Amino acid sequence: MSPLQACLVFSAALFSLGLIAVLVRSNAILVLLGVELMLNAANLNFIAFWRYGPTPAEGHGVVFVVFALAVAAAEAAVGLALVIALHRHQRNVHLGDARRLHG
Repeated sequence: MSPLQACLVFSAALFSLGLIAVLVRSNAILVLLGVELMLNAANLNFIAFWRYGPTPAEGHGVVFVVFALAVAAAEAAVGLALVIALHRHQRNVHLGDARRLHG
């Protein structure tokens, strides 16, 4: 197995774990952790294709990862703010109970 294939298999496993966490869990914080796992799997793909590609340019893969990390940090900040607001409103962070929220 080549190093690129090993990275892609690991990335697929990481993405699958994140997807399972998003689909199965009812706790909002664990769902956010699953989303972060999926974003990290995408970052691993960026780095793997940059490093083991036919002509790796100087730092293009790293630039993609830096932008993806900035988006992930913004997503985590907004997501945690929503979880805190949800907890203040209904005193738990279960997503099944959040369906009752209306504007």
